[in-house]
Amino acid sequence: MTNDVTVADAPEKNRYEATVDGRLAGFAEYLTTGPLTVFTHTEVEPAYEGQGVGSALARYALDDMRAHDRRVLPLCPFVKEWIGRHADYADLIYRTKPSKVAD
Repeated sequence: MTNDVTVADAPEKNRYEATVDGRLAGFAEYLTTGPLTVFTHTEVEPAYEGQGVGSALARYALDDMRAHDRRVLPLCPFVKEWIGRHADYADLIYRTKPSKVAD
């Protein structure tokens, strides 16, 4: 894992950005509506793949969601799989109430 990954929210771009030594190493894009954040896409620059940049992005973003009492809808396969491997973040996933409507 790269030890000097810095992650920050870039709300003007609707994404979290990871930098290494001041260079953009990856990002996790999102859309926000009400108390829900939808993670749509995560990308890590090829030079930083396999160095923990994606995990740093996911952990930081999800910790930020928890700190702001938000729920997430992980449409991005990376974020969805990351949550699947880290069960302590599963409580953040948005869940709808069961429908009571009959056909």
